[in-house]
Amino acid sequence: MIRHLIATLLAVFALQSWAATEANQAPAAELQTVKGIGPSLSARIVQARTTAPFKDWNDLVERVAGVGPGNAARLSQGGLTVAGAGYDAAAAAPKAGSKAPKSKKAPKVQKAVSGS
Repeated sequence: MIRHLIATLLAVFALQSWAATEANQAPAAELQTVKGIGPSLSARIVQARTTAPFKDWNDLVERVAGVGPGNAARLSQGGLTVAGAGYDAAAAAPKAGSKAPKSKKAPKVQKAVSGS
């Protein structure tokens, strides 16, 4: 009986540690249980969602300073979800209407001066 109770309690704790942490609902203390989120970042997440819940990962990346695509991928691997979904790098690709990266200027070509 005791052995069964201990096994059940261990299973419950194990499931809680693997459960996802939702960025739109978790309090700051729960956000800090995700590897890579400390007090400062958890406070920024909570502050940003007071205006409106995050629609998706792109929304979180745009609204929370310190969270870029690389950090978003690591946080997702650590158990953070946004609107119930993990981070998908392919879905976070730049939108069709976004600015294209600046191209480098072609080097100047010097004209050869013919000498007589």
